[in-house]
Amino acid sequence: MHRVIKIHKLKGGKQMYPNLKAEMARKNLTQKDIAKCLKRAEPTVNKKINGAATLTLKEISLIRQTFFPNLSLDYLFETGAKK
Repeated sequence: MHRVIKIHKLKGGKQMYPNLKAEMARKNLTQKDIAKCLKRAEPTVNKKINGAATLTLKEISLIRQTFFPNLSLDYLFETGAKK
């Protein structure tokens, strides 16, 4: 059984996972790279990264382990929503 991190869409044009997107840009990673890692279709990964679908704990852990081992899950998957 996979745990799911449920994230609601953000209002006001805020980005979902801005830190993940910034770190992907720093490493020249694409959503296609993430899709290969997760063994998912690129459109599915696009939906997950943009908040239209949920990422499982297994998926976020795999992304971190594979591409960003020195960064925390909290940092990478912060939504930018006001607390």
